[in-house]
Amino acid sequence: MLQVLIPILVLLVIVLFKKIPLIGGNIKAGLLLAGALTLLFAGIINPAIWISSWIDGLNRLSWIIFLSLFGSLFAEVNNQMGAIDTIVGSLAAKFGKYPRILVICILLALTLAGSLLGDSIAAATVIGMLTFGILASMNLEYEKIAALIIMGASVGSIMPPMTQALALSSALTNANPDEVISMGYITITFVLIVTAVYSSVFLVKKDNLPGTNKDIEIKFANQTAGQILRQNWRSLIPVAFLIIVILLRTVKSPISVDLGPVILQNIHFLSVAEGEGISLYHWLSNVTILGGITNGVVISIACAFVFSYIFPVVRQNSRHIIRDGIGKVQNTVMLQICCAFMLGSFYSAGSIEIVSEFCQGLDIHVLKIGGVMAMLLLGMLTGSQSTCQNVIFSFFGPALIASGLTPIHSALVGAHVATAGQCLPGANLCGFVVVGLVASQFGKKVDPMKSMMYCLPMCAALLAVGVFFLF
Repeated sequence: MLQVLIPILVLLVIVLFKKIPLIGGNIKAGLLLAGALTLLFAGIINPAIWISSWIDGLNRLSWIIFLSLFGSLFAEVNNQMGAIDTIVGSLAAKFGKYPRILVICILLALTLAGSLLGDSIAAATVIGMLTFGILASMNLEYEKIAALIIMGASVGSIMPPMTQALALSSALTNANPDEVISMGYITITFVLIVTAVYSSVFLVKKDNLPGTNKDIEIKFANQTAGQILRQNWRSLIPVAFLIIVILLRTVKSPISVDLGPVILQNIHFLSVAEGEGISLYHWLSNVTILGGITNGVVISIACAFVFSYIFPVVRQNSRHIIRDGIGKVQNTVMLQICCAFMLGSFYSAGSIEIVSEFCQGLDIHVLKIGGVMAMLLLGMLTGSQSTCQNVIFSFFGPALIASGLTPIHSALVGAHVATAGQCLPGANLCGFVVVGLVASQFGKKVDPMKSMMYCLPMCAALLAVGVFFLF
């Protein structure tokens, strides 16, 4: 376990102690050093394996990198269209005198989006992105802005009805999914209440009124929310299109369709035998790193970006949109590339297997606490709730049932603990995406670790629910 723990501790020390010469506070250096130490502790010194580990990590995070790129481009589209001004102006007009109520409404909107989309990153990019301006105008730290979006979207991602965490844990324990999901409405509502109270008390003050930050212009200041929306509804069409595209691919219905893959599957560009061709989707999905473009959320945002070109203002400013969108996200992409090295090193060095074996070797009397710690650690290492459940909970869940815990309670433990783990500082994928979008939106440096630290109370609430059902 030292092979796993020491690199993580080194990473946290470098990030938190900025007085360390040369590398103090440098997150990129911390990620690279953590990856290097992981490989060295595993006795891997072959440069070729180091490179292949990095490529493997890039392949695993490629969809995050492409999501940052297309998300930044789509944010620039919304700037040009005036969607950001419309949302900021409407929210300021409706809740301008009550900043804490405003923040709670934003959290509720993100939770609703996450519950319908079933994915924290989708909720953060589709809905969260529209709230950056109003939160920045309240003179909140950029790290706090990112934390609010991360928390709202993360709580929403486990909130039924579209809840992968509860569905997967039910399958792994053979629990009745309907009963587990019904309990989930209650438990996640509790987590949401804790998150809302924490955010409104500790992250937002009563003097954080919209317009406090004079660098952020709030247009339509003398109009009501209704007037603003009636006059500027066209600016929200690209966002509405994106919401529809994502809902069509995530919500099961007779008209469900995954638009992006359907389009790419009908583009054939290479003849292989007697008139047969390879679709662009098939080719991309089988190319290392480029396969990230075929991720459902990425391709949905790409579709919305292309759709936005029906508007003259987007076509006329295309060069500026692409230049500014890519330019603003450069630092974020570099950070993700460094994170890919650390993640690839974990897999090459067998760190994931070490955590799994550690949990399997636990005595029955310490199984519960040890299993929870193993899930949290793996969630922190991978930033993935599903990986955490598939690797650890696939045997931890049945072990809990064998020890006398009911399948429903076991499923609730697995879902809540895994979600808490994926939100911890380290490889929080949603965190990196949101921080990247905030940084690109305002052209400022945003500390992802600091932002993730602000999310710890939400993680604690999720963990508390899991531990409650554990005992």
